[in-house]
Amino acid sequence: MARLLACLLLALCTTAGAAQRVVSLAPSLTEIVIEVGGQDRLVGILDAGPRPSGLEAVPSVGRYGQLDMERLLALNPDLILLWPGSVGPAQRAQLERLNIATLVAEPHSLEDLAAQIEQIAEPLGQGARGQALARGLRQRLADLRERYRRSVPLRVFYQVWDAPLYTVGGGQIISDALSACGGRNIFAELALPAPQVSLESVLQRDPQVIVVPNQAQANAWGKWPIRGRVIVGDPGIERPSGQMIEALSRLCERINP
Repeated sequence: MARLLACLLLALCTTAGAAQRVVSLAPSLTEIVIEVGGQDRLVGILDAGPRPSGLEAVPSVGRYGQLDMERLLALNPDLILLWPGSVGPAQRAQLERLNIATLVAEPHSLEDLAAQIEQIAEPLGQGARGQALARGLRQRLADLRERYRRSVPLRVFYQVWDAPLYTVGGGQIISDALSACGGRNIFAELALPAPQVSLESVLQRDPQVIVVPNQAQANAWGKWPIRGRVIVGDPGIERPSGQMIEALSRLCERINP
């Protein structure tokens, strides 16, 4: 399994001395903290879209790609949860120099995600709950893979955006999610997590299913000579937290009507 967490555990403790002041730098990581019951330890979050219910009063440390380092330091965190894409390289380097325990989480597969949930739950003092959640997710995932298994996978194009046209590469967790639905990412050979592709390259690969983020982008495919079905995806599939498995279940149903 690909390495899941690069951990700079500079002062991280056991369950008896769990982290008390946690800053989450990605919506998916914030969701995981809530799912394992550690929301009372959140003292700061990075804003990117609507906040989960109950976190309205938690201080913001900036927005996606715009981390307010001064505000973060003022919160005196003893654990930072970091998704690498949420801040730029320069600020990531700054975080590494702060001497604050940091969990860097970037799951590339659904199994990685289950392991990530367990590892985030542990320093929050919620190890048992994290393990139980991960077990349930692994079982649900196994059920989906069995239900939608195909001898010849469906060719699937996953569209992130249309202008310009972006998709997901083979190392991105969504690519693995498509395989659980009996599909195969037609751009799985690309290494970048979100590569830009041309319309011509999509048409040449003749996808049987095109997954788009909204109905307007689904309608736009009507003017092109495609033989496959166009479906609207589920936004939860793009947030790798525990809820992603149920979002995946809904997507599988749409891919396999």
